[in-house]
Amino acid sequence: MEKLKFEHTELSKEMKKAISDMGFEEASPIQSQAIPYILKGNDIIGQAQTGTGKTAAFGIPILEMCESSSKELQAIVLCPTRELSIQVAEEVRKLAKYKKNIYVLPVYGGQPIERQIRSLKKGVQIVIGTPGRVIDHLKRGTLKTKNVKMVVFDEADEMFDMGFRDDIELILNYMPKNRQTVFFSATMAKEIMNFAKKYQKDPEIIKVVHKELTVPKVEQYYFELKRNMKTEILCRLVDIYNPKLSLVFCNTKKKVDELVMELQGRGYFADGLHGDLKQSQRDKVMASFRKGNIDILVATDVAARGIDVGNVDIVFNYDIPQDDESYVHRIGRTARAGRSGKAFSFVVGRDIHKLKDIQKYTKTKIIRHDLPTLGDVEEKRMDILLEKVRNQLDNEDLSKYEKIVAILLEEEYNSFDVASAILKLYIDDNKKDGYEEIDTNNLNNGAEAGMVRLFINMGKKQKISPRHIIGAITNKTSLSRNDIGKIDIYDKFSFVEVSKENTSEVLAGLKNYRIKGRKMNIEIANPR
Repeated sequence: MEKLKFEHTELSKEMKKAISDMGFEEASPIQSQAIPYILKGNDIIGQAQTGTGKTAAFGIPILEMCESSSKELQAIVLCPTRELSIQVAEEVRKLAKYKKNIYVLPVYGGQPIERQIRSLKKGVQIVIGTPGRVIDHLKRGTLKTKNVKMVVFDEADEMFDMGFRDDIELILNYMPKNRQTVFFSATMAKEIMNFAKKYQKDPEIIKVVHKELTVPKVEQYYFELKRNMKTEILCRLVDIYNPKLSLVFCNTKKKVDELVMELQGRGYFADGLHGDLKQSQRDKVMASFRKGNIDILVATDVAARGIDVGNVDIVFNYDIPQDDESYVHRIGRTARAGRSGKAFSFVVGRDIHKLKDIQKYTKTKIIRHDLPTLGDVEEKRMDILLEKVRNQLDNEDLSKYEKIVAILLEEEYNSFDVASAILKLYIDDNKKDGYEEIDTNNLNNGAEAGMVRLFINMGKKQKISPRHIIGAITNKTSLSRNDIGKIDIYDKFSFVEVSKENTSEVLAGLKNYRIKGRKMNIEIANPR
């Protein structure tokens, strides 16, 4: 079945905006089938497991049906556990983000009932709760059901297995006869089907079963972290593993744009793909990715469908995907044609529950990793430095430097101390200049011979032109216009080439320089 595009539906503009914020560009299979039926007022029995997006399948129609002008209870969702009640309530609240005066309340045991009663008295249109606590409120008269238009049973099979059948029957007897009844269950057990039909009118039967997907042989890891740490940890991992090509998945178009800006601002060769880009723009980005002109491609699930690049080393789940199948499709972008690959997932708060569902569904182990520290990044840089030193020792003529070392050794310094002091001077000089010395003989960062390519975090979107860059360099350094090489200006960033001997002067001179009131970040473009 073709998936429903949310932008093409007749949902309210408030709902479409909330859906876009949550990262849904198109409906999952259960949403595509269930939403149109529920919006028409039909009763349904839907077969769908956890991780298929069924919360939105009933949450969206409930919110579209609710009248904000009335503070009466209009919908009840029953869940087998308090954890699921909280989770469902959180997702429905996100969907209700732009719906004014719509209130959602989870009710469950283990929380003081008085607090729930106070909230109910203020007026709540949607209650999401466990059978036991909902019955408590019904018996106390704190849940008034005369205006209830829809009752939803989420994970009905779980509730039956836990012995809630009689409780469900009791709850339904409190509800108005003229109501809509929706059952979601992972299985279509005969007992559930018979029970559901007893309380429904000509229900539509919807079946969405997980496909049997082959999980690729990818090393899978996850990191638990705070939301504001994601970009920093992504950069550290890129610096440590130094992937030739990497794919970063975000759940929203907005986050793709934001992350691309952040990465470009830090000097990485990154670009983005999402549903708002024209086909010509997508083709241009993909061509750059295939050629290796972009090291990091940031994308949404929908935009990434056409990506078929054989040498992606790492897939990053910057956001945990909305459903399990998307996870499998994402990580399958690496480890192609017998190559090895890694997948790193960033887990924030309740994302851990989604990750457990993914592990259960894919029958694979996703291993927890400690967050990489700045020390780990420094260690990697030292490894690169050691490799450079070994290369010099094995391949270069060092005779003219040996005289200096011989003088120091004659002064009774030992060789270990001499080597350590020279390394310290080398590293400190690099820090002082504000950039790492790069062996331009082996550098492929797009510069002409004898030149170094510099990255600037501003472009056409900030109304930057070549004259701004030339003006900044000639004003703040001893360079003239003739000393400046090729200038490339893109939408969100720019490149300029200067000679090797002038690089440190340009970097130092333009540190903290401002163009049009905005601070310019200039640094050596990453090597290819």
